Amino acid sequence: MTSSSDRSPAVDVVSTRTYEIRTYGCQMNVHDSERLAGLLEDAGYVRAPQGSDGDADVVVFNTCAVRENADNKLYGNLGHLAPKKASRPGMQIAVGGCLAQKDRDTIVKRAPWVDVVFGTHNIGKLPVLLERARVQEEAQVEIAESLEAFPSTLPTRRESAYAAWVSISVGCNNTCTFCIVPALRGKEKDRRPGDILAEIEALVAEGVSEITLLGQNVNAYGSDIGDREAFSKLLRACGTIDGLERVRFTSPHPRDFTDDVIAAMAETPNVMPQLHMPLQSGSDPILKAMRRSYRQERFLGIIEKVRAAIPHAAISTDIIVGFPGETEEDFRQTLHVVREARFAQAFTFQYSKRPGTPAAEMDGQIPKPVVQERYERLVALQEEISWEENKKQVGRTLELMVAEGEGRKDDTTHRLSGRAPDNRLVHFTKPDQEVRPGDVVTVEITYAAPHHLLAEGPVLDVRRTRAGDAWEKRTAEKAAKPAGVLLGLPKVGVPEPLPAVAGGCAVD
Repeated sequence: MTSSSDRSPAVDVVSTRTYEIRTYGCQMNVHDSERLAGLLEDAGYVRAPQGSDGDADVVVFNTCAVRENADNKLYGNLGHLAPKKASRPGMQIAVGGCLAQKDRDTIVKRAPWVDVVFGTHNIGKLPVLLERARVQEEAQVEIAESLEAFPSTLPTRRESAYAAWVSISVGCNNTCTFCIVPALRGKEKDRRPGDILAEIEALVAEGVSEITLLGQNVNAYGSDIGDREAFSKLLRACGTIDGLERVRFTSPHPRDFTDDVIAAMAETPNVMPQLHMPLQSGSDPILKAMRRSYRQERFLGIIEKVRAAIPHAAISTDIIVGFPGETEEDFRQTLHVVREARFAQAFTFQYSKRPGTPAAEMDGQIPKPVVQERYERLVALQEEISWEENKKQVGRTLELMVAEGEGRKDDTTHRLSGRAPDNRLVHFTKPDQEVRPGDVVTVEITYAAPHHLLAEGPVLDVRRTRAGDAWEKRTAEKAAKPAGVLLGLPKVGVPEPLPAVAGGCAVD
């Protein structure tokens, strides 16, 4: 555990210093970056204006190690900052996350102008390490081998007043041959259910109305505390929290997705009819080579059970094309599963070697042109299915939670955007009365595109919510106070729209 002397409030920042955090990778990294922002602001730093592009006093890279060129991208960005740092006395650069956990001393050797390197297990040390580097005038490299403190104990700068991440576990016990996460994040460690529910209740008291339960293998929750039904029990317990309107979770693993979880989803009103279920491949031989511990029949059986219990569920997935040894027949089996499952959305990736994984050393690496051709066929099929599935929504009346910043063209189209219960993105006509992020509107769907829906008619109903009140209060506070003011306890994270960051290490 981190001692009290290492907590960030003990760090004295001589003058107001600005910070910028650049985040790469999965949902877990997004969540960790909110912790890093909270730690820095707790220590007196102020968030740099948006678009500062390296002009902050402290620039933090929260890295990902799952892509073949992740290190090249990092060192390219570090090289871009080198002249800025040379011309700006007192500027500091920190590198954390999975790549820092993996490469350790290599980062400082390749980029000696970096001041701090920290790992995935000790993000709470960042302010202390920055101060130590400043005083001692030398780089500080500190990589913990195991988790020092569960992230929920750290301060956090939430970006939203109405939605929040709630981490229920860290680490992963799986051994997928394409994934390096277990080596960098460690074995699964679960939080106690009472601690999770207490955090959610405190969030709801602040005005949060939507939470996303987060874990690298979220439905394996309970393996560390000896309860195989712990996750379904947690979902049902969320249903008893007054004021909590929407519950989501990411990402589950087919191996651990049991009937009690499906029943809990179907029978708990505030658990949303949405599921992100990573397939990765539809071929049994490739799944075996991936060490995925389920086969095509098992996967499609889960989809069938979910659809029977929750007819309007939107199911999304992750698929890797071109895994070593993949034949044309293997790929056709993936296309077969896509046709049968009829995913609302699929995050498709061309296989790339991930250093440190068994798959990177496998025979049968597929030539790039072959992978590209298969990838394009898969994307075309999924686009067709996504559009067909979205067209089924036309004519439905849906309740949307109004979102902030999700409609890039809202200003020019005079629309607002929101998320349906199944997490589909809907752009709707702006009503005459005020509507705030976090409020709920009722609309009728009039048009479908492959990746969004439109409600072009008048809004049928507007329900002002405590979440909207919280957003309004936060907006007023931001206008009245300097940037970077913390939003108070509990200090937890906020999700991007699921699965906004997909295919990274949190997607199992």
